[in-house]
Amino acid sequence: MTEERLPTHIWVDAHLRRCSVAAVPTVVIHKGEKMGGTVMLKVYQAGIGCRLLSQMRDLDGKLSWYPAHKEDIIEEREADEHIRRAVDRDPDLWVIEMETRDGTIPLDDD
Repeated sequence: MTEERLPTHIWVDAHLRRCSVAAVPTVVIHKGEKMGGTVMLKVYQAGIGCRLLSQMRDLDGKLSWYPAHKEDIIEEREADEHIRRAVDRDPDLWVIEMETRDGTIPLDDD
């Protein structure tokens, strides 16, 4: 039996609206495969740097965010290079960039 999953493009659209309502500037910087692409999140904090997170399923099958880089906070240039390499390896990957003042991710409570 296969599990029904929400297509990635619908998940992304819904969360872009959610971030807009929360007044969190958010953009898609790379569109991946509409139905089943995975998602990487670049969280930018002015004066601090960037965090990169990848969306994966945990042992219970729940979608969760995991660090996509060995360092917690990195320079934006390094984050962009990491994203470029990730997209080169997996063109189905969706990449979303958001800017937050305090590092809070409005997608955390999914």
